[in-house]
Amino acid sequence: MAISYRPYEPQQEMLLPASLQDWLPKGHLAYFISDTVDALDLKAFYARYAGGGARNQPFHPAMMVKLLVYGYATGVFSSRKMERRLHDDLAFRMLGAGNFPKHRTIRDFRALHLKELSELFVQVVKLAGEMGLVKLGTVAIDGTKLKANASRHKAMSYERMQQAEAELKAQIDALLERAKTADAAEAEEPEVDIPAEIERREVRLKAIVEARQRIEKRQRDADIERGRSPDDERKPTDEDGKPTGGRFKREFGQPEPTAQENFTDPDSRIMKRAGGGYDASYNAQTAVDEQAHIIVAAELNNNAADVGQLVPMLKAVKANTGQDPKQALADAGYRSEQNFQALAQSPTELVVAMGREGKRCAEVDAEKNPHTAAMAAKLQTEEGKAAYRKRKWIAEPPNGWIKSVLGFRQFSLRGLHRVQAEFKLVCMALNLRRMSAMRAV
Repeated sequence: MAISYRPYEPQQEMLLPASLQDWLPKGHLAYFISDTVDALDLKAFYARYAGGGARNQPFHPAMMVKLLVYGYATGVFSSRKMERRLHDDLAFRMLGAGNFPKHRTIRDFRALHLKELSELFVQVVKLAGEMGLVKLGTVAIDGTKLKANASRHKAMSYERMQQAEAELKAQIDALLERAKTADAAEAEEPEVDIPAEIERREVRLKAIVEARQRIEKRQRDADIERGRSPDDERKPTDEDGKPTGGRFKREFGQPEPTAQENFTDPDSRIMKRAGGGYDASYNAQTAVDEQAHIIVAAELNNNAADVGQLVPMLKAVKANTGQDPKQALADAGYRSEQNFQALAQSPTELVVAMGREGKRCAEVDAEKNPHTAAMAAKLQTEEGKAAYRKRKWIAEPPNGWIKSVLGFRQFSLRGLHRVQAEFKLVCMALNLRRMSAMRAV
């Protein structure tokens, strides 16, 4: 008996054109992002094209924002890949609605509107609040290292910079002398384009000198912050200027020989990565609301330590949501007497670990560090222990989703201000993905 198959006619044409709304199943993430972007305030994007005239017809800003946000929400960060997806992926084609911008157009739009794109993060956080997904009962703050768009092979230590600078100066002097004393005897030597060789070395020398000066300036700023001065003669002093004994290892403003600077992204810093090793990276900070794991604050800096980010993160939460959280949880990386003192009068209850889990902490001197001693006592209570136990499952999943679900492990852009904006774009995309999933529950 012959088998009867369902009709299959690849060459069959449609009598009426297909509707874009029929391409994807109901509840698809692309529809949610499209509807959400339409509800956001995009005046800042439109303002750049005001008065352009009929001949100046850029792609519609709303469409470009949707493509970028959906791309980041699905792990497509490259403008070239987005261009290909506009032809190959139904969701991208639906969002593009017959438009096919080239990768340069997508790249330039992202670069031109980085500030506006990062500001949409706050609008999305407020929208999540209106949906009941942000309660600000408890937030957990955590940091994670993300690789910079910089090669580890394009970095140089301060010690090596000094050596290379001396070598290049000697080579330039030798080439200049050779150019002055050129004679018939040089006919036997290999032909060398001396002006080009001098220029190449001068360009390299200039880059190294600038990198060395940046490291020295950074060290001077750090020494001033520690209370040192150019005329301290390497002698530590107390707050009253009296000698405390001992000597500093280095002169004021002199970096460690191992201090490094990256030539491709000078704003990045060498940071230790999980599992061992070091990379040029940035320190990304997130504050996550307990209700639905929505990121309510996303900041980024190039300081590997988390301790200086606790107060700014809580300020960012209030700035983004308009209110203080009732409780904030953080690990031991944020512990400091200065932080506890600054937040002593805050309406937010602070719960910060005193050390690594499972390890006994040293005794705290209550006279010198009264706020730290009070925090240590709080963590010994059942209420303190129960509160801190929530930190891991609130704060860490979003960082894991950013790296493992979205696949965002390295920035596409370079420079501190650019990567700060890109990180907010990533967190906004993750929030929208989370909001779409929670809406469907």
